[in-house]
Amino acid sequence: MTGDPKAAFLCACTLDVAVRKPGNVSLQSAGHRMQAAMFLDSARAAAGPLFTRGAGVGERIEAAVDASWSVAHCNTNLGILLLCAPIAVAVERHPGATRPAALRAALAEVLAGLSLADARHAFRAIARANPGGLGDAPAEDVRAAPSIDLRAAMALAAGRDRIARQYRDGYADVFDVALPALGPGFACPHGGACASPDAAATAAVQRLYIALLGSFADSHIVRKHGEAVAQTVMASAQAWRGADGMAAAPAFAAWDEWLKEHGINPGTTADLTVATLMIAGLVDDRWHGT
Repeated sequence: MTGDPKAAFLCACTLDVAVRKPGNVSLQSAGHRMQAAMFLDSARAAAGPLFTRGAGVGERIEAAVDASWSVAHCNTNLGILLLCAPIAVAVERHPGATRPAALRAALAEVLAGLSLADARHAFRAIARANPGGLGDAPAEDVRAAPSIDLRAAMALAAGRDRIARQYRDGYADVFDVALPALGPGFACPHGGACASPDAAATAAVQRLYIALLGSFADSHIVRKHGEAVAQTVMASAQAWRGADGMAAAPAFAAWDEWLKEHGINPGTTADLTVATLMIAGLVDDRWHGT
């Protein structure tokens, strides 16, 4: 890989809050009774367990959620960890996968090999995190012991949860929509630059976020507020596609604040943004979108 996996994860999590993304917590704007520091602390705490060599996907998810809760005392990054754990295993097993297609194939292999044990670990993690709007599932509810492997369980939830859909569909949204939105010119600014990205990196992250938010009804919003609200937010995002200077636009900041005032958090879109940024930090930047 062109980048260190743990560094790529931490950089992606840092960029997530360093850049204003409407409805999400950022350094510029707290929200949903949370501060940006909670997300940064959670990422640092989760990084060790997430990259424990030889550990399975489910084991990494559960240990990383436990570590995150030990510092944040609430759910800050469950979706991120669910998405990034298979990536961590894939890059450990296939360190030479430097193109998106190769990493996608490595991920497909990891997803195909998920087990009942992975499901047990992941179910416990999800039940502990208790994400907003979790509700009860008609089959394989996370509050009970699973009877099928983790990918099969995620496939059951794929119709109502975009993160589960990535498990079913081999991260199609990430590779077919999100990574191309970054474009071939984006290179993850590892190190201290992640905390204070330049204008080009900021614009790229916002372009990525808007591409995702404008393409899919955010499943976190759907669970908490219903399909109609999610569709309205998606339409608002579509109006920002192709816009220049979002970071400096008063209307962009005002939209961010309005969403937070109304308790609307496109959390699934943020989680997919982080996973995409992590992958962008791992593949050769010449091959983004190819």
